[in-house]
Amino acid sequence: MKDIHDALKQFKKEFPEVYKAHEALGKKVHEESGPLPEKTRWLIKAAVSGASSHRLALETHITKAREAGATDAEIMHTLLLLMQTTGFPTFMEAYSVFENMRAK
Repeated sequence: MKDIHDALKQFKKEFPEVYKAHEALGKKVHEESGPLPEKTRWLIKAAVSGASSHRLALETHITKAREAGATDAEIMHTLLLLMQTTGFPTFMEAYSVFENMRAK
């Protein structure tokens, strides 16, 4: 995965073996553990990171969803689904990340 955050670059440099194990688990779960298509998996990850208010993860997952073919409309719909379950403030946090990325 391409590094889009400086903190991840530093973590990988400082703890290469830990990152390698983490990456292997992520690959196993994301790519080899079920039938969902790649775009769907990244949209789910965007929803989970948005619901958890993990801004850096949300940026990464939005980027990966786009790379997998997700449109901005699909990403926006994914984030809108947060509103009724996690609340409007959590949705707005995720929405602000998305809007900041869309402006770039």
